[in-house]
Amino acid sequence: MSTASSTESAGGGAGLPPSTPSSPPPSPETGERPAGTEPVQGRFGALVDRFAPALGAYAVVKATGLTVFLLLLSHTEDFLKKDPGRGGGARPWDVLGTWDGIWYQRIAENGYDPQLIPLHGYPLASYYENSAAFFPLYPWLMRLVGAVTGLGPYGSGIVVSVLASFVAAAGIFAIAERLGGFRAGVTAAVIWGLFPGSGVEWAVYSDSLFVALSAWACYCVMTRRWLTAGTLALVAGLNRPTAAALIAAVSITALVALIRRTDGVARPLTAMLMTPWGLLWYVAWVGYRMGDWTGYFKLQRGAWNRYFDWGASTARSTLDTVTGHWTFWQSNPAPDLIAVALLIALPGLLVLLLRLRPPLVLVVYTLLTVFTALSSNQIYGNISRYLLPAFPLCIGLAVALRRLRPTTIAGLFAMPAVAAGWYAGYALFELGIP
Repeated sequence: MSTASSTESAGGGAGLPPSTPSSPPPSPETGERPAGTEPVQGRFGALVDRFAPALGAYAVVKATGLTVFLLLLSHTEDFLKKDPGRGGGARPWDVLGTWDGIWYQRIAENGYDPQLIPLHGYPLASYYENSAAFFPLYPWLMRLVGAVTGLGPYGSGIVVSVLASFVAAAGIFAIAERLGGFRAGVTAAVIWGLFPGSGVEWAVYSDSLFVALSAWACYCVMTRRWLTAGTLALVAGLNRPTAAALIAAVSITALVALIRRTDGVARPLTAMLMTPWGLLWYVAWVGYRMGDWTGYFKLQRGAWNRYFDWGASTARSTLDTVTGHWTFWQSNPAPDLIAVALLIALPGLLVLLLRLRPPLVLVVYTLLTVFTALSSNQIYGNISRYLLPAFPLCIGLAVALRRLRPTTIAGLFAMPAVAAGWYAGYALFELGIP
């Protein structure tokens, strides 16, 4: 595992402007200022210089896609005919707060009341839907933003998601920069913004927040900041159940470091022991409140038809989609075909990543995220969204494209930036169920 370079160490340092009269002079022997004495403005300026191109490019492609999405909604006006919780609303942008978004808004307003209430007469549902299926970190932050800004649940959710998406893009850039250089970092952030399923990044969904926590946790492992990595993995466990992939990645990498004694004992051991408690606490709390320690899993299966099946449903749905048989559960032709296209590209994206010989934490996290996404019974068209957290897939492609000129890359991504408003936005929210 590579150690942190001087440009990515905790103190920053590289790329700072010359000393000013208010800062200590450089040492005559080394030409460097004493550690920790760099001016604050210099450190902030260095961060801006480093991250601004990636975040600016990410903002451009996201704003372009969102504009196209809203234009498509305005053109069809189909959202006016739909239930406000199911892809509808009074205005085009209301669609960004539907589906899972309506649940998060209810939690932010009213909190939880975990229950298992039997439902009869439905072949695929045995319990009523309940908000306890949605993890608490994102609605907690929505409530916090609402208390500070006065925004309602919808506005607060959008603010949290958009800010988290920039934090996620910055983390993806930082990781890709270490593996392939500055240009690869910028390109990786853009690719993640154009990824199928990326329409939820600027919606009332918890995906951006989860990727932000995951990317920076992986980066902290790569730079051997074990306690920070463990803390981020613990917090991610309060955001989504799929944090199990991140928890495993951080823990396994910490165990390897512990066995090899590369970073001593205390820090990797502490990180390994602290990672699962956010996830375990929430699942246990839901079970306690329901009076059934397996209540969370019963709710997922009985109310949302989500359960582990070793990929049987994914295989069946893929075969049905490519043969034109739209009879499986929650079949939606447009997002289903997008899912097939992504599955066709998936092996190539994995090869591009693995040929870089990335750090163990990225390998474990990516493989487990992909395995989790494909091995569970789910809405097939949502594969594009379930694979959105597998951000290292963007890095391998970005490194492969790094030798292209910036103008060539801009031309290459111009049409996807426009098309993302359809394949990552309209198809997901209006032609499917995100």
